[in-house]
This record gives sequence, C-alpha cells and structure tokens, in this order.
Amino acid sequence: MHELRVLGLCSYPVEAAATRFRMSQFVEPLAQRGIELDIRSFLDSERFLRLYAHGSIQGSLSLIKPLLNRFLELRSAGSYDLIFVQREAMIFGPGLFEWLHQKLGRIPLVLDLDDATYVRYVSPRFGRLGSLFKFFGKTDKLIGRSSAVTCGNRMIAEYVRAKGGRAVVVPTVVDSEIFYPIPKNNSLPVIGWIGTHSTFPFLEQIFPVLQRLAGDHDFVLRIVGAGRDTISPAGVTVEHLEWNREREVADFQALDIGLYPIFPSPSASKEWLNGKSGFKAIEYMAAGIPFVMSPVGICAEIGEVGVTHFLADEPNEWYQRLKELLTNPDLRNKMGGEGRRHSIQYFPVEKAVDSLAELFKEIVS
Repeated sequence: MHELRVLGLCSYPVEAAATRFRMSQFVEPLAQRGIELDIRSFLDSERFLRLYAHGSIQGSLSLIKPLLNRFLELRSAGSYDLIFVQREAMIFGPGLFEWLHQKLGRIPLVLDLDDATYVRYVSPRFGRLGSLFKFFGKTDKLIGRSSAVTCGNRMIAEYVRAKGGRAVVVPTVVDSEIFYPIPKNNSLPVIGWIGTHSTFPFLEQIFPVLQRLAGDHDFVLRIVGAGRDTISPAGVTVEHLEWNREREVADFQALDIGLYPIFPSPSASKEWLNGKSGFKAIEYMAAGIPFVMSPVGICAEIGEVGVTHFLADEPNEWYQRLKELLTNPDLRNKMGGEGRRHSIQYFPVEKAVDSLAELFKEIVS
C-alpha cells in the first residue's frame, strides 16, 4: 500500500531525456519509499517522433488527441495527493492543466525545472511561430503556484528564489549500475558526441578543431543523434548514427573521449545556457569517459577540472586538450576512473530519490 499517490505530468514520453532521467527512472525507487508516481506524458512516443520529424504544420495536427486526453485526465485529479510537473503539462499554451488539476483535485503542485524555460528563445525547429505558442511567462506563474520547485542546478534555483519560490536542487543523474565503464577494443581512438538536433550546432562550431586534429592524428569521430542526413567535415573519419534508446548506454560506453561543446547562438542565449544542468558530463563520468567541455554556466562547476575532465573555450584550447587525451591512453584511463569515482560519490540516484521522497511527504503532510 502506497502512502502517497503522485500524478506526474510531462510534455514528452521516455524518448526525451528529461522524462527518462527526471521522472521515469524514479518510479521504482519511489515505490520502495511508499510513493506511487503515475506518469502521464502529453505526447506519446509515436506523436513525439512525428512532430519532430515533420515540423510544425503536419506534426501539429497530431496534438489534437493529446489535448483531449489531458481534459479526460482531469476526472481522476482527486485521486492523487500531489501533482509533479516536469517543466510543463503540455508543449504549448498557458499553464491551464496544472491549474485545473490543482483546483479540481485540491492538491499541491511541485514543479521540476532542469532547463531555463523562463528564458525566451526562438525555436531552431519551429521558428518564431513556435516560440509564440510557448507562452514563456508560464514558468514564472507555475513557480508562483508551486509549493516547491526541484531545480537541475543552483542557477535555476537562484532564479526560483528570486521569484519568491522554494527551490530544492536535484541534479539530473543516471543509475551507476546501468551507466558503467567497459573495456575498450577500438582499433582507433573514438572521439564521440551524443546529442539532439537542437544541440548539434554546438558540435559544428568545433568542426575546424576536429579537422585540424585529424590532420595530425588518427581517430574516429562518432556522432549520435544529430538529426541530419549527412555529416562530412573534410578530412575527418565520421561514424554517423541515429539516436536509439536501446543503444543509449552502449553509445557512451564505446567512446574513448567525449565532447561537450556549448556556445551561445541566436537560439541559445548565455542566460538560457546558464540553466543547462550539465547532464552529458554526468553521463560521461558515470561511464568512465574522459571528456572536454565548454566552461559555460554550471558546466564550469561539475566534476574536477584536470582530474575528471578538461575545460576548453577557444579553438586552440580544444585542440590542445583533445590532443593530450588522444595521445595519452594512460591519462584517458586515469581520468575516466576518476570521473566514475566522482559520479558515484556526488551524483547517486539514491540521493536524488531521497530528496524527492522527503519533499513530497513533507508537502503533503
């Protein structure tokens, strides 16, 4: 018998990292602590893939049924003790369903923010029209209506507190029994990047560095999840793979060196980047992968620089740090081991689950 029933509302299915790692991976451990987390995503897997494959016009036609489902879900609002919203209950419009669940169910709200969703931006996929329907003021209103906000990093927490909200920092983490190092048997060192169509432009900005590096050293550049048909920086041996959830852990484990470039752009302002939670760094460390990362926002504070990873800002820094790892297998092994140790010590799943469980029980009681 569960002590508490929590309704988890999110925009995206488990194909989205935020849903996977900030909600669904907590279902079983929360149940062990007497809390049932019932997750209802606005988009199912099929509609999620259709929307981002076809773009705003054809894909948007698939939003009618999810919208109707959100209304039907209101019938069970009173059967829960608390509502837990990952960013927003649906991908467009004001915070209508968050408000209706609160009012009809007479239950408190906990908001989860792993991104700076309060910062306005122009969508790289859907343009200004997509941005218009995002209702960027929604996040501030949800913060005001929340009993607490779980924040992916201290910078988001500082914003929440400045708005008068209660903030609890809960980093995005991975299960170290699922993400773990394996022996490498690559014939050539593999430098890799795993991301999405929206973050791929960050990687493109260091293509000149990788081309220069390929002129001096042999390696394979593995790119996963770019959302592009072809990727061919001149002179670089590229393995280009579509993202696959079943292969997610293996894609990290197979790398010798990880890439984590982050740069401001028209669709990613410095303020928005400061809200990024540095999750890729946590994945690299758990899998024992040494990596090079941009010192942007919270990413400048994750891990131990020079021990678990390197930081690089200017092109020459990227070249020198990658060259250092590429030419020194012993350094890669040592740094990967230190990253694994750091991940287990500072980013365990158990700590995140305990924080959530204690918060939910306190608010309800």
